[in-house]
Amino acid sequence: MKHWISRTALAITAAALCATSMSAMAQAWPTKQPIKFVAVFPPGGSVDQVARILAVPLSQQLGQTIIVENKGGASGSIGTAAVAAAPGDGYTFAVVFDTHGVNPSLIPGMPFDTRKDLTPVSLIGTSAMVLATFSASEYKTFADVVAAAKAKKNVSYGSIGSGSLGHLAMALLSKSGNIDWQHIPYKGGGPLMTDAVAGHVPLSIGSVFVTKPHIDNGRLRPLAVTTSKRAPELPNVPTVAESGFAGFDAPAWWAILAPAKTPPEVIKRMNEEINKALKSPDIAKKLSAQGIEIQTGTPDAARVFIDKQIDTWAKVVKDNGIKAD
Repeated sequence: MKHWISRTALAITAAALCATSMSAMAQAWPTKQPIKFVAVFPPGGSVDQVARILAVPLSQQLGQTIIVENKGGASGSIGTAAVAAAPGDGYTFAVVFDTHGVNPSLIPGMPFDTRKDLTPVSLIGTSAMVLATFSASEYKTFADVVAAAKAKKNVSYGSIGSGSLGHLAMALLSKSGNIDWQHIPYKGGGPLMTDAVAGHVPLSIGSVFVTKPHIDNGRLRPLAVTTSKRAPELPNVPTVAESGFAGFDAPAWWAILAPAKTPPEVIKRMNEEINKALKSPDIAKKLSAQGIEIQTGTPDAARVFIDKQIDTWAKVVKDNGIKAD
């Protein structure tokens, strides 16, 4: 009996010491060393932009340097794996894109568990994707596209790649509306837009950031956006939901994650500092220029959002037999 009690007392003491050391570490954070933001896509894209835009005010607010390190590859999963394997000490964070919600069902044998090895810190924002067509196209509305596809007129669309959110959104529409259209995957937004404005591909689906410049110069005609509400940057473009697919919502999104063992006090503080930065008019303007609608909220709200994305797209990938490039 005494042996059992002493073991229990030891376990309680150890737990208390661990909690005390974690609390002390959280209180000392972030004075120890620079913080690293791992942008999980190469330089120049929206993830890189989000990381660099936020690094400036957060460095000032936290009184600590924030270094942005680009670690791209495999739809963002290589950089995310590096963060999942990093110490949970509050000095390494991942800046991820919507592919984070697709990768678990699309990439076999990922070296980390998306839900168990990472913890959401903050959802940064969402953006509509735009279904567009070239200016001389016969398609004047989204209804025209649906009618042509249902009439088996060999409708095809381009996306930034197999397994991209645009591809999955169109696959979901195809399944729910019994619509037959063909997917043409491109290697990113640049090549897709080159062919789209030239009319080499009848339809394109891409982010507001990628598509809007070509809408503004009259070379592309927007037909619908994929979010449940109209995009602030394209107020006259109807949503897919308004166009006969009630409840349809497929936003692009950006978030910040940490290794799972990061102290809750650090997660809470970083979340509060991110929300503060996002409320700055200057930062809001810079993110808006990327086509991003800011979404402030708690770590729990970010987790609920991301978990729903993982579940939604896992079903689409499975139902449509989608494979990565």
